[in-house]
Amino acid sequence: MTTPRLLDEWQAEPDLWNYVRHAVDDRAAKAQFILTGSAVPAPDARRHPGSGRSIRLRMRPMTLAEVGHSSGAVSLARVLAGERVAAPDPGLTVRDIAERIVVGGWPGNLRSTPRESLDVLQGYLADLCDDDIQRLDDRSRDPEGVRRLLASLARNVGTPASINTLTRDANGEDRGYQSQTIGGYLRALERLMVTDDVPAWQPSIRSSTRLRSMPVRYLADPSLATAALNADPARVITEIEWMGFLFESMVMRDLRVMAEARRARVLHYRDENGLEVDAIVELPDGRWAGFEVKLGSDPRVVDAAAAALLRLRDKVAGEPPIALGVITGTGYGFTRPDGVHKIPIGALVP
Repeated sequence: MTTPRLLDEWQAEPDLWNYVRHAVDDRAAKAQFILTGSAVPAPDARRHPGSGRSIRLRMRPMTLAEVGHSSGAVSLARVLAGERVAAPDPGLTVRDIAERIVVGGWPGNLRSTPRESLDVLQGYLADLCDDDIQRLDDRSRDPEGVRRLLASLARNVGTPASINTLTRDANGEDRGYQSQTIGGYLRALERLMVTDDVPAWQPSIRSSTRLRSMPVRYLADPSLATAALNADPARVITEIEWMGFLFESMVMRDLRVMAEARRARVLHYRDENGLEVDAIVELPDGRWAGFEVKLGSDPRVVDAAAAALLRLRDKVAGEPPIALGVITGTGYGFTRPDGVHKIPIGALVP
């Protein structure tokens, strides 16, 4: 038999895991199977954990670079290696970014219009609420409650919204759901890999400042947020503050794909004094880089973001950052006199 052998949606038949484990033991060879699935199966005491036999990877939607919307002028790897940035304006407009947000990074939507993509993703979310989340395990879930939670997550994308905040927002005026219920729905969406929260970074801080540990809420792709709220590119542009959070979600998706290829983690920083940095790329050896995300490229916006990065640099004990950057939606790329890079997302590649 030719290997590796791909078994798709294996979680529908969880016993496959044990068969694969036994086959791996019997063959005593690597790269025998690839098991893919759209959900994490429920815990099962009969299923062996597979320690030492398997590696787990989370697959994410495609980046702007992968769908052909990056000039490739700025390499994240080279930035992390200490190189300076110099890139012409890749030419993305705010309208282009809104369309990329709505279409998302789904391979099946590569040649679709924003309206076609919106229709497809709304169909996916309807199936998820009515069917997929019900078949996840033996628990019954109210499809309307799941829809409300998805809409709340879409409204709160890019924020550290608590379960209580999501519950209040999902309830509206009728207050029909308890926080325990919404929390259970949220865990189910995590297992279905619909959500993709970014955990908090916990560095050693020179001062006694307390760090915030809440994760920042993101969906697997910003297009899921626009589909949940039936927002086309024109509406996204009209609600420019929300678009800023959606753009941040898109950048975080791309950063995670690029960073994890280098076995790095993407985290966020928030402290009690109000200092926030959107993305911390932490390498396996402990070195780190900080990035702020801003839709616009107005010098005042970039200056404020760079100032936040420099304040974080001065707070963290130990090794200084290997890179600091402001990732923007528009404009050209360069390294500022203070060492902070300005990086247009339309130029970024791994």
